[in-house]
Formats: sequence, structure tokens, C-alpha cells
Amino acid sequence: MSDAQPTIASIIPVLNESGHIGGCLDSLIAQTLSPEKHMILVLDGGSFDSTIDEVHSAIERSKQRGGPRIELHSNPKKHVAEARNLALTLLPDSVQHTVELIGHSSVEPDHLQIRMDEWSRIESSLSSPLAALGIRVKPRQGEHGMVENWIEGTLASPLGSGNGQFDSFSVSGPTKTPAFAMHSRKALLDVGGWDTAYITSQDSDLSMRLLESGYAVYRTPATGVSMVKRSGLLKWWKMGHRYGFWRMKILQKHPKRMSFREFLPWFGLLTTLAIYMFQPNFVWLLPGCYMAALFIEGIRSSLRFKRFSTLLGVPVCLIMLHSSFSLGLIDGVLRKGRAPSDR
Repeated sequence: MSDAQPTIASIIPVLNESGHIGGCLDSLIAQTLSPEKHMILVLDGGSFDSTIDEVHSAIERSKQRGGPRIELHSNPKKHVAEARNLALTLLPDSVQHTVELIGHSSVEPDHLQIRMDEWSRIESSLSSPLAALGIRVKPRQGEHGMVENWIEGTLASPLGSGNGQFDSFSVSGPTKTPAFAMHSRKALLDVGGWDTAYITSQDSDLSMRLLESGYAVYRTPATGVSMVKRSGLLKWWKMGHRYGFWRMKILQKHPKRMSFREFLPWFGLLTTLAIYMFQPNFVWLLPGCYMAALFIEGIRSSLRFKRFSTLLGVPVCLIMLHSSFSLGLIDGVLRKGRAPSDR
């Protein structure tokens, strides 16, 4: 048996992921990267379904196939930031890089090898040390439910993704929002890891602190992660509100993170009210443009996904996202502590 030690670790916080964690781990067991170079840490936040049994089964499958070492640990504090910080204390000293994943994600067999190759390529061209490298979020394979199709179309829309984690970018470059980032362990330790004050948007805070410390944060389209999207409109609304709430908390700490497009719904509403007061004949102008843009996105999504239901479903999900996120921003100003929609 080889004495080689892992140099890269996949970190997977989970909570009640019994329907997906097996597939996630199988995709990592099947990596073309030598299993001796890779290990997997699953950190369970108190699952009460069969998640733990699924992980134990995957551990046995990996042993039988000569795959990477998989470890299951308890995350008593439940949330993602605590799980990732805990992982940093559990990893052997040989691990130099970590990869963020979630229990309802999966990757292609060459994913980790491409990650490492892209890291070397990009880092060699930079004058600053590379701290994080994000990738694309891809639609998952297989059959989708109707609402998941709508949400998939919404996140693929420029009105839904912006330049954030779901952006369909095609060129490597710097970013403030690296999706499913691969991190330098040294850089993580230099800035103190994830701030556990944030239940959501902890990655945005981390990226800003890395940038402020002189590190480079990049993304590459060379590979991607597939993930299962929300399957219900109520969950979609709660997610939008939660993201808006915690985005405001991030902006209060990192004003440079502010983007005008995040406040466009409020800008449009206030502008429409001003037009109504001073030029009432033109009050339809901005709402009309907004509805036209939604209609165009509905048509585009319907043609792209070849599903008629997205013609109306995508506009509905866009309206819900814009509304819930915008209300979350205001709630983030007014409310102390956690957002009411947090899990």
C-alpha cells in the first residue's frame, strides 16, 4: 500500500441529503485523479433522515473500488461556515487545497484533475497568490420537475443570475463570487476561515477578505458542478428572501461588494412612483419595459429548454426572485440576527 498523502480534499456539509448524497459521493469516487491524492470529508449537521446511512454505504463502495478516503464527522453547530472551519482542523497537514461541494451536487469524472490543472495555469500567470478558483454551475442531467425547470430557466437568465454564482461565463478571469470554490488552505488560514456570523453569503464575505488581504480570486469555465435546484415555489421565495437578507449584512461589512443591479427593483419602484407624481401619463413606462423583458425571457427559456410551461413559469419565478430578494434587503437593514426564512 502506498504511503502517499492526500493533497486536495472535497468538503461537503450536509443536512438531510439522503436523496442526493450517494450520487454526489459516487461522482467523487469515480474521479480520474489518483485516489491517493484526494480525500472527502462529509460533515453532518444533525440529519434525521437516512443521510448518514447513505454516507456509510458510499464509504464501503469507495473501499471496494479503491477510491479516495471518505470520512464522516458530526457538525454540532449545523451550518455551512462552521462545517468548513471544522474541516480545516480535521484535515491532515498534507492537504493544500479544499473544494467546496454540497450534498445535492455532482461532478464529471475529470473534474478534480481539471481543477488542479486550471489552478496551476492561472496561478502561474498572476503576480498575487491565488486563493480561490470558482467554476460554472451547470444544469443537472436527468428528468426535472416542472418547478425545477422554471428555476433552472430563471437562473440561466441574465435577469436571474447577474454576474453571480449562476452566471454562464465563458472566459477565465477575476471574480468576487467564485462558485463551488477550490481554495488554498494557507489562504483560508491566513484570513481566519469562514465567518460563522453569516448563515448565507459567507462565501461573499470570505472572498472579500481574501481580496483585501492581497490574494487573487478567479473563476474558470473549464469545468463545472451540477446541482439539484429548488422544487417548490415557497422554497424559492424563502431562498430569495434569505439571500437578500444576508446580502445586506454583507454589504454593511463590505460596502465595496455593492452592485447597483441588486437594487434595481427598488430603483424601478421608486422611479415609477416619482413618474406617477410628476408625469402620470408615463407611469406605465418602466412597468411596461419590465413586463416586456419578462415576456422575452419566457420565450427564450421556452425555446432553450423546449418546455412550454417555462413560457409563464420563468417570468413568475423572476418576479418572485426580484420581490423576495428586494424585501430581504430591507429586512436585513431592519432586523437584527437571523432572517426568519433561515432553515
